[in-house]
Amino acid sequence: MQDCLGQWYAPPVCGRYAIAKPNDVLDELLGEDNSQSLAPRFNVAPNQMAPVVVAGEWGTRRLVSMRWGLVPHWVGEERSNHVLINARIETVAQKSVFRDSFRRRRCLVAADGFYEWQGSSRDRQPFLVRLNGGVPFGFAGLWDRWTDSMGQVLETFTILTTAANTLVEPIHQRMPVILDREGRLEWLSAKTEVGRPSSISRQVAASSMEAVPVSRHVNDPSHDSPQCLSPVDLLKERALF
Repeated sequence: MQDCLGQWYAPPVCGRYAIAKPNDVLDELLGEDNSQSLAPRFNVAPNQMAPVVVAGEWGTRRLVSMRWGLVPHWVGEERSNHVLINARIETVAQKSVFRDSFRRRRCLVAADGFYEWQGSSRDRQPFLVRLNGGVPFGFAGLWDRWTDSMGQVLETFTILTTAANTLVEPIHQRMPVILDREGRLEWLSAKTEVGRPSSISRQVAASSMEAVPVSRHVNDPSHDSPQCLSPVDLLKERALF
């Protein structure tokens, strides 16, 4: 994947996620500020609109809809289609493409699970990775506002990633940054020092998560139904392919 700077990056890490119980997720991320409801999303994919939480006035939080795939505000129109769906937490403060958003435009990406694929080509097996019991959470994210030549405004976001814990590592070497309540408060308040994002990149313990093999129905980004979450028997699934 080529970014808007013309540099080459590895394939994206977190390329799909779910908001299966959106009201629980919003209660967790917004608390007393939550007065909204959302329809469930079972297969959020890049370039789709999705809910994120940003800091409002006087310490409040507000829910907004943005497109997944960061377009920095300073890129030219000819490069606006080179979107960035992930950013590495280890280098986000130094990369020019993310630096400004890291300092000024942080967000929480509403979710209660994400998908990763194990294997290669047609044998790739999707897994739904989530906190035990489907507990809602938020990814650390960055956002930006881009304006085209006609004055149309586009708000976009990216999801931060970190090294995988021992549960996710056999599937993929990296995973999204999942923030607990303390981490979310620190992240949105921008108290993390520039150049030292490690204070919010604490790995979620493998013992607090589960990875469930699910149907290949989720492979198609146009599929957005509970079937995407359906567990499968790996032995039977592999016998079909």
